[in-house]
Amino acid sequence: MATVTKRYLVDRIADSTGATKTLAKGIVRQLIDEIMAELAKGNRIELRDFGIFEPKTRSARRAKNPRTMETVRVPARRTIKFKAGRLMKEKLNGQVSD
Repeated sequence: MATVTKRYLVDRIADSTGATKTLAKGIVRQLIDEIMAELAKGNRIELRDFGIFEPKTRSARRAKNPRTMETVRVPARRTIKFKAGRLMKEKLNGQVSD
């Protein structure tokens, strides 16, 4: 399994579209910024066939410190839930060719 970076994706997008790497990088950066801004506002992002990003709130809870076994309070916090879309699931399971 390899790690794919933003730079790698920018290079591939630039090569496949004929755009400059600077333009491709700006577009990728803007897309990421817009997704983060909408999630921070509490909005759900649906990218058809790819998946859904949805902000969720985890409730406050009590947990134990594994070192001291002391009970500690874990505050409520916001997180992101991702649900893969139909086409994504099919590609992951090898049911769709590239």
